[in-house]
Amino acid sequence: MTQRFRHAPPKADAMMESLRGLGYSAAAALADVVDNSISAGASEVRLRFDWDGSDSRISILDNGHGMSDPELEAAMTLGTINPLNERAPTDLGRFGLGLKTASFSQCRSLTVASKRAGQGIVCLRWDLDAIASDPEGGWRMFEGPASGSERFLEPLADLSAGTLVLWEKMDRVVTPGSTLDHFADLADDVETRLAMIFHRLIEGSRPDFRLYINNRSIHPWDPFMIGHPAKALESPVERKATPSGVLEVQCHVLPHKDKLSDDEFKCAGGPEGWTSQQGFYVYRNKRLLLAGGWLGLGKGKSWNREESHRLARIRVDIPNSADVDWKIDVRKSSARPPVLVHSWLTSLAENTREQARKVFAFRGAPTQGPNGVAIEQAWRVEHLRSGVRYRIHEGHPAVTAVIDACGDRKDLVRAMLRVVEETVPVQRIWLDTAENKDTPRTGFSGESETAPNGVRMVLLTLFRDMIGRRGMTPEAAVRALYSTEPFHNYPKLVASLPDVATKPDEGSVG
Repeated sequence: MTQRFRHAPPKADAMMESLRGLGYSAAAALADVVDNSISAGASEVRLRFDWDGSDSRISILDNGHGMSDPELEAAMTLGTINPLNERAPTDLGRFGLGLKTASFSQCRSLTVASKRAGQGIVCLRWDLDAIASDPEGGWRMFEGPASGSERFLEPLADLSAGTLVLWEKMDRVVTPGSTLDHFADLADDVETRLAMIFHRLIEGSRPDFRLYINNRSIHPWDPFMIGHPAKALESPVERKATPSGVLEVQCHVLPHKDKLSDDEFKCAGGPEGWTSQQGFYVYRNKRLLLAGGWLGLGKGKSWNREESHRLARIRVDIPNSADVDWKIDVRKSSARPPVLVHSWLTSLAENTREQARKVFAFRGAPTQGPNGVAIEQAWRVEHLRSGVRYRIHEGHPAVTAVIDACGDRKDLVRAMLRVVEETVPVQRIWLDTAENKDTPRTGFSGESETAPNGVRMVLLTLFRDMIGRRGMTPEAAVRALYSTEPFHNYPKLVASLPDVATKPDEGSVG
């Protein structure tokens, strides 16, 4: 029996308008176009934002190997590449839709001109308005640029080979009420995003290629602060073989804010801020696909982005043969790991999150002082069946000094300390931390050293008690304070203590 069938081609106007709704941001759309340039072997890509009200345009020019007329027609046709086909290891595409869908998401007129070495320029254009005006006209691609737009293709003529992509009628970019300032802000946002997405390709003294926006070089943003001396963790690269190729993972715990300059802290926060940028960074051929988030992993339930883990970032490299297993979408903005690596990634992430939480909780303070001596901390954490309690450590020099000095009134001091322990405003501290995106100030941070009750005066008071009432030598007292919280953060002040110990009216150290 012969199977009956019907041809059901999509209507061009309806299909084109539908493709505009895939959810690209301008930066993600431009990154998709840049991917094509990289796959074409370009050593540099130049983006240009030209403001002209509703006639504003964006162009992307690369010096790759370019395309012949048949190649350009194939590149401009939807669905010419089967995503299941095997590709070159360095190919950043898969669906054969990126250039078109990314562009249509932002503009109604897409022009692509290209030139092979030793050949002339070829040019094709999609115009969604023209298709919409004649629904029965089908899938009509125009040859050459729109009338009046010829001059925008002139930069291509100066190259021996390359491709120029031109966006016009940018109704999703220049909306009613848009101004030059809005357009400039968009350019800045695109620069920030591309600096993140392509950072591994444009960083170093000899990068794989260079990116420019309005003739300004885009500098890479490294989410892992590679090589920073204050990092708590920069693990060796771990590898795991899977049916779709080898995965590589490297775990990082970034320094606490106290260990960074203001500029370093602001930069390391990334485009979305510290809390949002935590988690996994998934790359394919050094191109960032997913920036942050925990990939739906977790113990029992999926982990959320939390303040306490904001210093944790994990790099994952997948081969382009793993796209299907990792469920990479057309926009290259989402990924899900295959089940067979869930436990492996969860274990690595759990360790990284725990180390990040400790650094965050202790404000980046080291657990060891000079010569490996443990830091004497003022608070102790007790893990009980009923929950966690925070206790003041009576062995801390400042606490010991007061208790010993009180003689038969020690019970009164201990009662006061117990009241302090039982009234720590835990909920308020957590709420303030969540709202302010930072832990409350402690350890004299942000306070002048010469304040009446500043670190200098407190240090000197304790030092004099240690060598006076307690009979310690100045050297022993200095050694003890070197490894005492929070004075271990002020080694120069501690070192200067013996010089002022004999000055009875000295109000500050140094």
